[in-house]
Amino acid sequence: MEPAEHRVYLLRHATTEWSRTGRHTSRTDIPLTVEGELRARQAGQTLTALRPPGPVVVLASPRQRAQRTAELAGLADVVTEPLLAEWDYGDYEGLTTAQIRERVPDWTVWTHPCPGGETAADVTERADELLARVRDTDADVVLVGHGHFSRCLIARWLGLPAEAGVHFALDPAGVTVLGHERGIPQVERANIPPWQQG
Repeated sequence: MEPAEHRVYLLRHATTEWSRTGRHTSRTDIPLTVEGELRARQAGQTLTALRPPGPVVVLASPRQRAQRTAELAGLADVVTEPLLAEWDYGDYEGLTTAQIRERVPDWTVWTHPCPGGETAADVTERADELLARVRDTDADVVLVGHGHFSRCLIARWLGLPAEAGVHFALDPAGVTVLGHERGIPQVERANIPPWQQG
C-alpha cells in the first residue's frame, strides 16, 4: 500500500539564548529571545504561504520554546507530543561543541555518544514511532520541534540512518517540507527561513 500523499512540515523552534550561543539544549526549558518571538511569527507566515488550505494536524514538543513557537506562528489545536523532544544530550547539556571537544576531540552528536543521554539507536526508535503515526494520518502534519531531532526525522523519512541527519540543515524557525513522489518519500523544500518583509 502506498503511503498517503500528504505533506509533513517540520518547524524548528525559534531562537533561544542557548541556540544563539551554540549550547546543547535538550531537557533545559528556556524561553525564546525577543528576536526568536519575531522569527516565530514570521515562520507562521512562511507556513501559511507554503501550505494549501485544508485540514492539518499540529504536534509540538513539550518544551516551552517549541510550544511558544507554535503559538506565535498562529498554529491552532496544537497537541503536545513527547516524542518530539530534542535528542537528550545527557552530561553534555548546556555545553557547546567546543567545550565538549576539550574532553572528547572531534566529538559530534552524530558520531559520538552522549553520556547519560540518548544514543542514536534511542533517537531512531523515537523518530520511527513518530513517523509511523504521521504516515497513518490523512491530513498534512506540522511538527514543531528541535534542531537535531528534526534532522533525524528527515533522515528517517528518507529511510536513512538517523546519523545522516548531519547532512540536513535546519536553522531556528526554519521550515522543511517532507512529501512523496508517487509513493517515494522525498524532501520537497529544505530549511526555508522565516518570511521577512522586504
